[in-house]
Amino acid sequence: MIQDIGKDFGKILSGCRHVLAAFYSLKGGRGLELKDLKGVGPQTLKKLQSADIFTVEDLISRYPRDYMTYDPALPVRELEEEKVVTVCGRFLNPPVTRRFNGQQITTGTFTDGSGRITVNWYHMPYIGTSVTGDEMYLRGKVVKKGRQWVLYQPSILKEEQYQKLLNRLMPVYSLKTGLTNKLMTSLVSQCLEKADLVREYLPESLRRKYRLAEANYAVRNIHFPESRHDMLLARKRLVFDEFFFFMLSVRELKEQKQKSRNCFQFEKQDSGSWLLESLPYSLTGAQLRTLEEIYRDMGSDHLMNRLVQGDVGSGKTIVAFLAMTHAAENGYQSALMAPTEVLALQHYESFCGLLQQCGLAFRIVLLTGSMTAKQKRIAYEKIAAHEADIIIGTHALIQEKVIYDDLALVITDEQHRFGVRQRAVFTEKADSEKKPHVLVMSATPIPRTLALILYGDLDISVIDELPANRIPIKNCVVAPAYIPRAYAFIEKEVRKGRQAYVICSMVEESEQIQAENVTDYTEKLRKALSPDIRIGLLHGKMKPKEKNAVMMQFADHELDVLVSTTVVEVGVNVPNATVMMIENAERFGLSQLHQLRGRVGRGSHQSYCIFMDRSGRKEKSERLSVLEKSNDGFFIASEDLRLRGPGDFYGVRQNGQLQFALADIYTDAALMKQAGDAADEVYEKRAEMTPDEERQLQKLLNAYQEKAAAADVPL
Repeated sequence: MIQDIGKDFGKILSGCRHVLAAFYSLKGGRGLELKDLKGVGPQTLKKLQSADIFTVEDLISRYPRDYMTYDPALPVRELEEEKVVTVCGRFLNPPVTRRFNGQQITTGTFTDGSGRITVNWYHMPYIGTSVTGDEMYLRGKVVKKGRQWVLYQPSILKEEQYQKLLNRLMPVYSLKTGLTNKLMTSLVSQCLEKADLVREYLPESLRRKYRLAEANYAVRNIHFPESRHDMLLARKRLVFDEFFFFMLSVRELKEQKQKSRNCFQFEKQDSGSWLLESLPYSLTGAQLRTLEEIYRDMGSDHLMNRLVQGDVGSGKTIVAFLAMTHAAENGYQSALMAPTEVLALQHYESFCGLLQQCGLAFRIVLLTGSMTAKQKRIAYEKIAAHEADIIIGTHALIQEKVIYDDLALVITDEQHRFGVRQRAVFTEKADSEKKPHVLVMSATPIPRTLALILYGDLDISVIDELPANRIPIKNCVVAPAYIPRAYAFIEKEVRKGRQAYVICSMVEESEQIQAENVTDYTEKLRKALSPDIRIGLLHGKMKPKEKNAVMMQFADHELDVLVSTTVVEVGVNVPNATVMMIENAERFGLSQLHQLRGRVGRGSHQSYCIFMDRSGRKEKSERLSVLEKSNDGFFIASEDLRLRGPGDFYGVRQNGQLQFALADIYTDAALMKQAGDAADEVYEKRAEMTPDEERQLQKLLNAYQEKAAAADVPL
């Protein structure tokens, strides 16, 4: 079977014209453009382009984020909160439209004989005149508002329409402003009707071995499956493709890096000893082990390509600092790129303090996008003249104007925040003849079994111990009835001189999602807490300068409480913050909750994390209880993998994790392993391919890497 792979693969590749995010191409659709589709005029075309949909291929590779199922209608008396349901009955009276807080709300009372329910539509005044006294089907989400049960924004279906949709899976797409699910469904359907897909490009031997569906079947059934079984078969094939090409690219990177020789001489290693002796604390065994691995790599014949993976608060930063002083001591420059200006500034100030404390004369420079033109020019000049040994910054470090002098080490902090091209450009900033050592740091607690597959081109160091001076965080999962006590506790901590975070899942109120949002919550908190408590607001829609300003205010203790979305997941280090309260904790993945929790517990005071569970469901509470039992990110990641299960494909995605179009490193871990094995088989057989087959494989890999870079898929 393996022999078949080397023999078949090149032939099949010749049928591919280009690779999409879904790794397929159109054949009969050659020349088909978006403007040729019914319903796409100039304005719709602009809306599609604003959503990064420029071609028919882009459109078809936008997979559904979920599916609607039209199940049999339920009696009103059996409806459950937070469920999307269908009911069959009549309106007692025609719905009436009123204006409330600037919104048009159309309301009516619906009954099926077993009970009554209020129905609300927003900004749809025409509904009132279109609803008759005839029997109809309504499909929407049931929400309890006060004592009242409400069906929100339901679709209206007649008997004939409903019977056609019964038990069918209908796609639900992620939408940008101006695009509707109805439009996306129509456009994708037209594309699949008008264009045939190319012949299969995976060898039959591979498909047979891993029981994979044919490519045409997969693409059609991921959008419009006849059943859940068809959808799962389609998804399995497309997920395998994503992992397969990702793994092939990883193998390619690994081979290239193994050929890269170390052009730097690292002989001196004295400053590391001085610094270790000068620190007010001792490094953990895991930190010392990681440092030894880094020093060994930097002194070997080949370039270092190492991932340092450590839980929040495990002390990755001091390891990076020691690696950078090691480079400086040997006469070389090193640079560290952080994902935010606040984090870059924090690293800069921390490193300056350490250098001064240890009496080290190495020169350090900060470079960020918000610096003035004069400040940047001075930084450029110092870097180019090697008047800077250690350079700390953001994306500004990879700008064209930055010229390094003997750059021997590049470090990316929170590496999953950087795209493929950004990391590649960072590495290429060095002398073309002397490529630098690469160190990437991540606090994402991926279980080691998955990390070995995902980071196949990197050596991995795991810092799996927390510093001895860390006081374990106290955790509790509570229901809404606990809110008054939670607010009183936050105020008590503030009176002690401490600070607190409150995390909400949304920026603004949504009629479709019942969850706390930062905008309204900030006002609610200002009314609940004493007037002298300083409360700040932070969310991702703010301009970068505004976000930085708020983060710095909190870091400088000009704010007592910060109400924020998850943008603080990777942010400032505020040792004085002792309370983290997360609203609607049931809406987050366990690993993300652990990352958020890591914002506290960084100082010498006892810290606390309050997980507010508003679901009222036993299974949600039990899942969150994992966080009460442990502060170990790797254990929590493993539990996350176990609890989410292979069927939870469309649940909460892990923010900050490696993201693919469909694939999920947790729920698809077994399939990722299979794809890795398949990639190894194909890669090993490259030597048996003809020159033409080798070119076809390389062409396909290049196309994948280009598409992955554009989509910011990590490599």
